[in-house]
Formats: sequence, structure tokens, C-alpha cells
Amino acid sequence: MKQDWIDFLQKQGAGKGAVDFGNLGEELLRAQTGTVLAPLADLALIRASGEEATLFLHNLLTNDIKGLRADALQRNGFCNPKGRLLASFLVWHAGSDLMLALAADLHAAILKKLSMYVLRSKVKLTDASSEFVLLGLSGEKAIDALVEISPIPQASMTISDFDQGQLLRLDEQRFVMAVSSSAAQQIWQKLAETAYPVGLSCWHWLEITSGLPLVMAATTEEFIPQMVNFDVIGGVSFKKGCYPGQEIVARTQYLGKLKRRMYRAHLDAATASPGDHLYAPETGEQSCGRVLDVALTPQGGQDMLAVIQSTCADAGKVHLGNPAGPGLRLLSLPYALPSEETKS
Repeated sequence: MKQDWIDFLQKQGAGKGAVDFGNLGEELLRAQTGTVLAPLADLALIRASGEEATLFLHNLLTNDIKGLRADALQRNGFCNPKGRLLASFLVWHAGSDLMLALAADLHAAILKKLSMYVLRSKVKLTDASSEFVLLGLSGEKAIDALVEISPIPQASMTISDFDQGQLLRLDEQRFVMAVSSSAAQQIWQKLAETAYPVGLSCWHWLEITSGLPLVMAATTEEFIPQMVNFDVIGGVSFKKGCYPGQEIVARTQYLGKLKRRMYRAHLDAATASPGDHLYAPETGEQSCGRVLDVALTPQGGQDMLAVIQSTCADAGKVHLGNPAGPGLRLLSLPYALPSEETKS
């Protein structure tokens, strides 16, 4: 983040890293029942420009970039040759360019990795993080807060343009704004007239509640797309051509050999971190899964997204850190998982 934006947030009450605004308990309650505004300080941006930008990304990422409409938002992934996700993205058009939002702690490494594939392609990849500030808005009055700033996208996973940036609609009540850095402070203050400022902890809890994964440094190269439910939430296309790891991803899909899935769970103790190992009686001292993302909840403890061996999840006895560690309570996801896959 630019220093002037960091300084501005601190004057609004944000703590280090914008994790919270000084009263996390109240922020979580507001996130649960009200309308909240969050600085998405843990995300960064890559801009892909040039006449071959669409083709370039289409050949590298898990989803159908060539089929991405000008007004649409798309979940996507970038895999290593073994089909493991190096990063996850939100991808959308910005004029003739494409924008990719990803975990900030992976930004430099992924920009470098993608750049290695450019060669003679007519595409330019640049760090766009200094150009824009990303804001998250959630709640029943989100549209009321936004309507004087931007046209409202009418459907989930669509976008609209306004003078100072773009508005991305995630679902009925949640939005991400990519705001010009020069206008960010003014727009924040306008939105804060309706929405309660909250930190990243609240936004991560909302993402977890929605069952939406973010691959970060602690979990890079750990999961194939289906393990984080990309096949369910629209993050992978099985009709497009080759991309790194595509053969393994496709084989997993069509042979029904997926043994692990992403689940939502609650932990009474607030002790988990992304990347932590999980254990179950069925696997003994061998890990049965990993924590993908975790956040404190309004009622106490932590909610998490975790990739868990399906047989262990079905048995319902999964523990954090070691076989005798704190037990997880599995929660429902807001979408159904495929029921026909092999669980062995």
C-alpha cells in the first residue's frame, strides 16, 4: 500500500496492517448484522496489457479468459506443472487491459513467475498496486452507500465502471471497489457515512462464511483447484485448452479420484493459522488436511476454510496441530459439494 493511504487509514483508527480499527468485537458484530467497509490491504494487483494479453493469460490460468465478458468478473488460478495452485485470482477487464487481484504476500513472486512466460508474446505485465486501492463493502445498505459513486452491477460476478475506478459485485450484498489511489480517501469518507469501517479480520470472516478461498504464501503449491472447490464456485474451466498442470486437474475431474475437499469449520480456541496441519484418528500421526484461511468470529473462537481428507471430514473428528489437538466442528457451506466423487 502507498504510504499516504496507510497514514490515512491510521488516522481513521486502523491498526497495523489494517487488521482492525481498534474494536474487533464490535466490528465483527457489525459485519454479521450491518453494513461494513474494509480496506483490502492483503490483496495486490497485476495489470496485463497488450494485444495478446487475453491469449497469454488464457494459456496460463485455469479459467476461460477468452470467454470473459467485458462486464464480467472471474475466479481463476495459476498452477504449477503438478496441478497445484501457485495463486488464486479475481480477474476482470479494465478497458483493453486485464486486472488480476491476488494475495499481496504472493504478488512479487507471481508477477515474476508469469513474466517468465512472456517471451515474445505481445503482452506487458506490471504491478498495478500503486495505481489503485481495493475496498470491500458488505451488508444490506451496501448499494445505498455505493449508488452515488458508481452504477451498480445488476448480477453477481459482474462489474461496472465509474470515473474513479471500477465496482465488482461478488454477490447480492458484497462488493469490491478498485479505486484510483488519488480518489481513495475521498471515496472512503463518503462510504463511511453509511458503512461501518472494519479491518481485514472481518472481511476474511465474510469470505470464509461465503466459502471462498484465497491462496496465500502459507498455502501456495498445496492444493489442486478442485480441493479448494474451484470446480463448484466457477474457478476452473474443463472445456479450454492446455495450461500448466491441466492434465492432472482434468484427470482428477474425470476419473473421480479426489480425496480431499475444502470445508468450513469452527474452532472454539483461537489458535489456528493458515497452513496449519490437521489430524484425525483415521490417519494417526499423518496429516489429513491443512488450514487455508481463518478468522475470528462474532460469537468467539475461529471459523476457517480447510482442505480435509473427505473420509475424515465425514467421520467428524478432525483436530488442529496434532492428533490430540483442539477439535474442529464442521459447518455447512453456502453451496453443495459433488456427491459422486470417490472417497478413498
